[in-house]
Parts: sequence; structure tokens; C-alpha cells
Amino acid sequence: MNFKKKATLALIGSALAAASFVASAVTLRVANQGDAQSLDPHSLNESLQLSVVGNVYEPLVTRDRNYKLAPSLATDWKQTSPTVWRFNLRKGVEFHDGTPFTADDVIFSYERAKGDGSDMKSYVGQIKEIKKIDAHTIDFVLNNPFPILPELFTQWHMMSKKWCETNQATKPVDRRKGIENAASFRANGTGPYRVRERQPSVRTTFSRNGNYWGKIDGNVDEVIFNVIGNDSTRVAALLSGEVDVMEPVPVQDVARIQANTALKVLQGPELRVIFLGMDQKRDELLFSSVKEKNPFKDKRVRQAFYQAIDIEAIKSRVMRGAATPMALLLPPQVKGYAPDLAKRLPFDVEAAKKLMADAGYGAGFELKMNCPNDRYVNDGEICQAVAANLSRIGVKINLEAETKNNYFPKILRRDTSFYMLGWTASTVDAHNVLYPIMSTPGEGGRGQFNLGSYSNARVDELTNLVASETDDKKRNEMIREALKIHQDDVGHLPLHQQAINWATKKSIELVQWPDNGMPWKFVKLN
Repeated sequence: MNFKKKATLALIGSALAAASFVASAVTLRVANQGDAQSLDPHSLNESLQLSVVGNVYEPLVTRDRNYKLAPSLATDWKQTSPTVWRFNLRKGVEFHDGTPFTADDVIFSYERAKGDGSDMKSYVGQIKEIKKIDAHTIDFVLNNPFPILPELFTQWHMMSKKWCETNQATKPVDRRKGIENAASFRANGTGPYRVRERQPSVRTTFSRNGNYWGKIDGNVDEVIFNVIGNDSTRVAALLSGEVDVMEPVPVQDVARIQANTALKVLQGPELRVIFLGMDQKRDELLFSSVKEKNPFKDKRVRQAFYQAIDIEAIKSRVMRGAATPMALLLPPQVKGYAPDLAKRLPFDVEAAKKLMADAGYGAGFELKMNCPNDRYVNDGEICQAVAANLSRIGVKINLEAETKNNYFPKILRRDTSFYMLGWTASTVDAHNVLYPIMSTPGEGGRGQFNLGSYSNARVDELTNLVASETDDKKRNEMIREALKIHQDDVGHLPLHQQAINWATKKSIELVQWPDNGMPWKFVKLN
């Protein structure tokens, strides 16, 4: 056989092999109401963002199928002293571009995550410094003892120092300032899936990482992540077979999908609590008819807003029962929850009117309210209901509900007077609410998402004590005291714990984490 003929046959064989792979490739088509705003794992501390990029990038410590701690890029860890943790890094791991993963990447990822523009400062804020012992051994030296450090690391993803330096992406994408870089649209992680094609707010395609260091329990070769903002269109795409998985399921469509014999609805309580925040720092609100004063500095006004909200009506009419009204910013599943503080202030319009009058606002005032309309379950509708409720006490709400791509940069800059936020304690521990949400904004990510700058010195003190206390009884007492102070101050307006609603074809097996995360490496299409 001559060389030319051999080459031709080889090309035909390669083409057939490629065609065979394409024909046998297993594709998962996902539809969501929103998109990851960036592929940068340090740019936005938002559950959907972290869920998507968490299939591409990896932390030192991860969660298993049952949401229990499990090794990832670190094989093991231990405390060598009260303020020092030693982590042994996994050997033989490569980033998607073939660069080996080493201690230098961890140190780089730490500096990047704590730097300007990062939304992940609270996850590394306990670290004083990292000491490199060798290429695969590091010591985390902490400012103070912090026994739940491994839990905190589950959302802090490792990036390649070499790739970031080569691509001018050494600093995080800063959504607040509209700053983008290569990490916005391209990714180079160590995870089970690679980014193949990115169309922001439309579609992103991911391919299985053939050189992945770990085990992929599922059989998905390709994931097509579709953004379908309209609820009816998203449901129609599932019913027609255009997509395999969708979330969230509009609460009004749950029964309809459950009645379809080819589909199933996956439901469970989410670790997230939806709440409203108020600017309590400025002497004059940015977006209010009240001049030279800030009504939210008066507890009576904050309490009036709380008691004017008909939470049961929101639960039944807006959420169709798929929500649990909350009196705290953390749900019962989170360690440190105080059940004796679970009773909400009563819905009482007349009491709210009196509080407003006593505070000098009997005639009410105008106020802009910022809300997303594609992030949380029925978020825009909830804000409309709140606006209607507040009108009963003379407060005219100018509602600005918009896509999260516009919403989050604005409120994270604190360009807001009254806003909605949802928070998931990803560590499943109360400290992950006390530190980023209820503490006075400061260094190391403290109060980074306390966007209205609620401040109480005793809450700050207790948060510090909770961080290092190892006695569970003492620790829970401290947590309870902090929660009670915040509750009495009406520091935020808690609304409800929302339920997770996903829908899939019955032939699909997947894992639904309580933080609403969807790890694709566990998905099987039968």
C-alpha cells in the first residue's frame, strides 16, 4: 500500500472516530432564568455564578453528593496550632491548559480573592498569611483561631497564576465598576468541565475534561447552559423536550409539570433567606423625598416597614406556598439557628402607621426600591407586593426591578436606599451570616454584603468570639445573643426561606444541593 493511500485511509478512520464520538456524546441541556455574570470565580459571590463556575474551577475543599465536606485540590488538612492549618495539596493535577497545579497557585488565588474588586473577601478574610512549605504543602496562618476554616474554603476557587499573568487577569473582574478582563469570558480551571463557547446572557457550552484528575460519576460529555428569562418560555422548552433540566420552576407551574408522566419536579428547602435591606449609614438617603434626614436611622421606621408587610399573603399568593416566613436571616438547617427567636413581628398596619407617626413620618414619603427580576423565585412579584403593602402606611415606592446583570453591580456599589437580597450560608454555619451580612463593614470582607451598613458594636464583638469558640454550647449562646440584638434592632427585614424547584426528564439522575448548586459530574442521562 502506498503512502498516499495509507494517509487517506487514516483520515477516513479519524473522521469516522470523530463522527462516532459526536453520535455517542451525551449532552445535558440546562435552562435557567439567568446567567453567570462572569466566568471569573472571584468576581461575584452569588449562588448561580458559583454553581456554574464550580464545574470548571475547584476549591481546596468541596462537598460530596450529600453536601458533606470532602477533599478536592487538597487531599487532607489539620490544625498544627490554634492559628495554623496545614493543607496537603493534591499532586498530579493540571489546569485545563496543562499547567501543573501547585502551592504557588493557592497563594496567588488568595492574593487575588482578597484584592480590590473581589467579591470573595469574606472567604479568605480570616487568613493572615500563607506559608509555602513545598510545592504541595502550605500552612494557613490565621489572625485568630477559626475552627470552621475548611467549611469556608468550599466556595473559594483556585486559579492558575501563570494563566492569569499571561492573560492580564491578575485582578478580579469588578462588576461594580464595569471592569472586565480575559477571565470574564474564558476560563482555565482544574474542574471536570471546560468552557468551549461563551455567549453571555444567551448560551454557554461546556465539554467534559478528558484529563480530569478525579472521578466523574455521571456520563455527561457536554453541557449546554441556556438562559431563558421568560418563565412560560422556559417551561415550554422543557415540555417540548428542547431542554432536559430547568430551574427555577415557576411556582404556578409545579403541578402542571408534576402531572406530566415524562417529567419530575425536584423540591427541597434552600439554605437561602430572602430579605430587605435599608441604608442606615447616610445622613440623607440617595433615593427618597426626605431631605437632610435618613428615616431608616430610626428603628421605628424600620419596624413600621416590617409590620406593614403581609408575609402570609406573599407566601400564599406570590409564592403559592413555596416559602417559609422567617424572623431570622438564617434558616433552621444552619448551625446556630435559634428556634426561640423564630416568631416574626406581627403584621399590623395600624401599629405600623403609629410607628411612622411617632417617628415624624405620619404623612409618609417616597422611596426608590431596587430589586432583581431574574435572580430569586418571583423576586419582582415579591417587591411589587411589598410596594403595595407599604402604600398602606403612606410610603410611595418607586420600584426599579431589573435584570441581575444591572442590579448587582448597582447595589454592591451601595447605590441604593432600599433593596432585596438573598443569602445562603454556604458553610451551613451562622458565622457565614454574622460576618458578611450583620457585621459593620470593614477589612477582610467583614460586612461586605451588609449593603445598608447596619452596625452594632456588640454584634461585631460576638462575631469575633463566635469565630474562635470551640465549645458548641458557649458558641450557640453567643450566636443567639447576636441574632437577638440584630432582631431587636430590626437591622434587616427578613421575608422567607425559599424552596428549591427544579424540573427534569424522568430519565435524568442528578444531585440537588441545598445551596441550589448543580454539580454536573453527578448527572446521569439514562
